[in-house]
Amino acid sequence: MSHHCVGLRAVLRPAAFLTAGALAVPLLAGCGSDEEASRPLAGQDIGLVARDKVTEGGTLKWAVDALPETLNAYQADADAGTTRVAQAVLPSMFRTDANGRPEANPAYLESAKVIETEPRQVVLYKLNQQAVWSDGREIGAADFAAQWRALSGKDSAYWTARNAGYDRIEKIERGSGDLQVRVTFSRPYADWKSLFSPLYPKDVTGTPDTFNDGARRKLDVTAGPFKVEKVDTAQKDVVLTRNPRWWGSPAKLNELVLHAVDRDKRASALADGTVQIADIDAADAARIKAASGSGGSPLQGGGKTSASKLRSWALAHGFDAEQVKVGRKKLRKAITRYLEQQEELRAFGVRKSLEPAYTQLALNGAGGTLGDERVRRAVARALDREELAKVVLTPLGLPAVPVGSHLALSGQDAYADGSGALGGPDVKEAQALLAEAGWVAGGPVKEQKPAEKAAGAEHGKGDEEKKSDGGKDGEYIVGEDDKAKRQEPAEERREKGDEGGKHLARDGRQYTGGAPGAYAPQGTAAPAGTATAPLAKDGKALDLRFVLPSGPGSQTLDTVAARISAMLAKVGIGTTITKVSDESYFKDHIASGDYDLALYSWPSSAFPATDARPIYGKPIPAADGSVNIEQNYTRVGTDQVDQLFDQAAATLDEDEARDLIRKADSRIWAAAASIPLFQRPELVGVRKDVVNAGAFGFRTPVYEDMGFLKKGAKIAPGPTASK
Repeated sequence: MSHHCVGLRAVLRPAAFLTAGALAVPLLAGCGSDEEASRPLAGQDIGLVARDKVTEGGTLKWAVDALPETLNAYQADADAGTTRVAQAVLPSMFRTDANGRPEANPAYLESAKVIETEPRQVVLYKLNQQAVWSDGREIGAADFAAQWRALSGKDSAYWTARNAGYDRIEKIERGSGDLQVRVTFSRPYADWKSLFSPLYPKDVTGTPDTFNDGARRKLDVTAGPFKVEKVDTAQKDVVLTRNPRWWGSPAKLNELVLHAVDRDKRASALADGTVQIADIDAADAARIKAASGSGGSPLQGGGKTSASKLRSWALAHGFDAEQVKVGRKKLRKAITRYLEQQEELRAFGVRKSLEPAYTQLALNGAGGTLGDERVRRAVARALDREELAKVVLTPLGLPAVPVGSHLALSGQDAYADGSGALGGPDVKEAQALLAEAGWVAGGPVKEQKPAEKAAGAEHGKGDEEKKSDGGKDGEYIVGEDDKAKRQEPAEERREKGDEGGKHLARDGRQYTGGAPGAYAPQGTAAPAGTATAPLAKDGKALDLRFVLPSGPGSQTLDTVAARISAMLAKVGIGTTITKVSDESYFKDHIASGDYDLALYSWPSSAFPATDARPIYGKPIPAADGSVNIEQNYTRVGTDQVDQLFDQAAATLDEDEARDLIRKADSRIWAAAASIPLFQRPELVGVRKDVVNAGAFGFRTPVYEDMGFLKKGAKIAPGPTASK
């Protein structure tokens, strides 16, 4: 599972990290003449070639995490697969460019602009004269109006995930011709470019029944280079075929098949031809790279090899501790299969960039220890974010630059490093903040009740995580004195699958996208580092519960969490790491407030004033005593941040909107509840002859150009990371 709050455009409409995992405003203008615009830290790596070098026909099989539960991107259970289908088969008035900025999509728009601001804001869309739905009907005002009514929030019969922007529309009318659409807003809305992307036909949005159920497993009417041929639940496939009514450059592929493959089975799926392109983790990327080498094998020579040597070789080549706990014959068979797959993986390469998403350390400020802003600020000042970025990105050959904004990434117009509002790493300052908050080194500590819940948890009794013997779920307290019991020889740790963080896999896509302890796996050593004396206050030790997912691909989070724990130990803050299942990580822990510290990711947006407001807006108490947090899982917000978001969303002055977003980001930094760490690596395993596909970075994929390289043609060298 990808631990990435999938939200924002894809699942802030839909709400997916929520898949830990997982996650629209003024078009923020370019920076003024008095400042230098930022650039993306890494460019696209997609095997870019001209269309005339792409073979006509063929089927490209592309791995997705799961078969989409719905093809309606505006429903709560939409996910990244839903978004991928929508991009290939539906109109989007705007798409993102290489810098993460919205740009008009010429396939559907001749132009779109604000033509009036008084007494009301009016946007005029002039549609491409050739744009038609697959049933032959022109795309027009009726489709815009039906989508507005469905998403406006005025009719509760429509099961929508959110209504941002659509609730500001007053009316939609046909313009001077059939290909013109006039949208009048009841109040200014700078994020109008976020709307109608994707646009569904009125056949889907026209009634609650068709909206709620009609587009979950089929889309009969589409308007993109592809159309939905079928959703095959048995084969776990979404089959897209060429749209014969597409008016643009025809799709090179006959078929594009999205096939559900578990993250821990991606390398095998590539090797056996199940898919030709798949997002992968760092361990699989290293395996693909190794396949092009000529490494030796313990089976060479045909003679007998001892079980211990086989196990050592297997562990060194990515096998986990459970896989080597078999007899010698079974292990030889597994190694043989591995080597056969390595031979097949020679046909693949790794394309890499940085995702338009960042991983953060979240601090639960609902109450208790982290309800004190001084303690949150101390945690933040104890962190060396540059070191954490290097741990994850340097081994992958990607720029290891800490993220400086909650609301934009380098290359986007709104980006500016606002971390100065909080301050850089400073152990002495962190200790001073803790002392000011009343935490005393070596103070008396009363015995605490076991399995104490994190502050802010909303679970009932009996909801404790099931404790294990260290195989899957487990807990260790960083900084305990019985290090001799925990620190085992390196050889034994490798036997148990702990290689000191060498295998950096994908980290927290809810990324937003779903969502990514209590007990660490047996043999997990406490992080190294010089710790100060533990701090205490009112008889309670300063110990924070650090909750992490335990499923496939969580190794990077484990490594980062270990480094963070060591940094906190240096200022006297203890951490208890709790490993929980991927399935329960967001639902039962992050969303419910059952954590002190957590790692997960948010995608960036071209429209932060709209899309980021639910994440950083101030929680609102309800009359029944509950609190509406929307997607603000840290439960920390201020009236000032809300006001800045509201002002940015309402101003049509692009420079002013950008400045307001940057001010909001500075206030979010100062609250110290969300600490951006690094931009997420984007690693994609791709068959070497697949072109115009791979690590897309910010830019929206061009599906009609994807395909297979013609014989004799060559792919130009991919872009390198920006210096």
